[in-house]
Amino acid sequence: MHADEPGTDAALVHRLIAAQFPHWSGLPVERVGAAGTANAMYRLGDDMVVRLPRTAGSAEDMAGEHHWLPRLAPLLPVAIPAPLVAGVPGEGYPYPWSVYGWLDGDCPKVGDASEAALFARDLAGFVTALHRIDPAGGPPSYRSEPLAARTSAVREALADLRADIDTGAAAEIWQTALRAHAPTGPPVWIHADLQPGNMLTADRRLTAVIDFGCLGLGDPAVDLIAAWYVLPAAARDTFRAAAEADDAAWARGIGWALSIALMELRYYRQTNAFMADTARHVIAEILADQRRSA
Repeated sequence: MHADEPGTDAALVHRLIAAQFPHWSGLPVERVGAAGTANAMYRLGDDMVVRLPRTAGSAEDMAGEHHWLPRLAPLLPVAIPAPLVAGVPGEGYPYPWSVYGWLDGDCPKVGDASEAALFARDLAGFVTALHRIDPAGGPPSYRSEPLAARTSAVREALADLRADIDTGAAAEIWQTALRAHAPTGPPVWIHADLQPGNMLTADRRLTAVIDFGCLGLGDPAVDLIAAWYVLPAAARDTFRAAAEADDAAWARGIGWALSIALMELRYYRQTNAFMADTARHVIAEILADQRRSA
């Protein structure tokens, strides 16, 4: 998926574990069939998972997760990853890596209407709880910039996606989002990447949120992207009300969701079908919402 991404396999994980955590060397290793773009994941035994960063940037996120996730976990209504140990480069693998506790569940089906209102409230409960945690000492999120700072990248994506989407309509929606009022309060804790691959469910209810590589302080509207990434149209009002998003925050949330999806479609359309299809879905949902409101 990425230039210069190191290759990984179960044999590599066995060697890393044997060399650095030999008390686990007898445990089975099985690749997790996930579409994650930041880490390759391997289940270790029954209750652990090894995460191998795919890029240097993802490797840099590891220290922040190890520091902050144990502090945030008791304050959130659903489970989040629990880092157990940190590994170091070795056996030909160039980055630091980690072992986390395993979390059971399935990723939500994009746009699934079954029990959607309950799932929307679960999502809003996670978002509002995260946003209310004391931000003292928190680092800026990976997506901490003002929305307008993404304009150049959005224009480049639109120019490159003319054959894929209605770029004229998307450009109009982007301009509308830019006119929304900026956040009036201080930055808050945000997950900043609430996509279907970063959530786990059971019986169509949210049970865990994973992959906190974008974690940090930023505009709370960034986390509203979940409305288009995982929820059907009929559940968006429920999510918005439960998340207490005003008109300006909702407009910025549309802008964040659109800009992220445009960039993901441009980047992953040849390398990750799941990410590209999800991005197309998000763009289509935003365009459909605009048509309905018009």
